[in-house]
Amino acid sequence: MKSLVIYYSLEGNTKLIADTIKNELNSDVLELRTKKQYPNKGFKKYLWGGKSVILKEKPKLLNKYIDISIYDKIFIGTPIWAGTYAVPFNTFFNEYKIKNKEIGLFVCHAGGRSNKCFDNLKKQLKGNKIIGEIEYIEPLKNNKEENINKTINWIKNL
Repeated sequence: MKSLVIYYSLEGNTKLIADTIKNELNSDVLELRTKKQYPNKGFKKYLWGGKSVILKEKPKLLNKYIDISIYDKIFIGTPIWAGTYAVPFNTFFNEYKIKNKEIGLFVCHAGGRSNKCFDNLKKQLKGNKIIGEIEYIEPLKNNKEENINKTINWIKNL
C-alpha cells in the first residue's frame, strides 16, 4: 500500500509526528507551505491564527499539485487553531477531493480539546474510511521520545 503524509506545521510539533510516520511507513510527504507567513510566537500567533479561522481564509499554497489518486492510505496532520484545523487545509480541501481512502488523523495542540478539530476534519473527508486519530500536546516540549514511540505504536495498531 502506498501512503502519503499531508501536514501543516507552524512550530515543528506536527512536523515531528509527520516525519515519524514518514520514516516508519516509508511514506511520501506533502508539507503544506503558504505564501503568507503566519507568526509562530507570542500573542500574534493566536491573534492571526484565530482571525484566519474565523474568516475562513484560504491562503495561497506554494506546493506543486500532486496526484492523490495513487495513494491508498493518507495521514493528515495539523496544529489546532481556534478549536479546528489550521487554515492552509481550507485551501487544500478546496483544491483536492479525497475519496475512498484510508485516513489517519493527527493533531498537535497546547492543551484543550481536539474533538471539534477531528469532527471538522471528518466532515471534509466524507467518503473515506477514518482508520485512526491521535492527539499530542506539544510533542517537542513534552517528552519528545515518548511521543515518537506513541506514534510508532499508533501506526502499528492501525
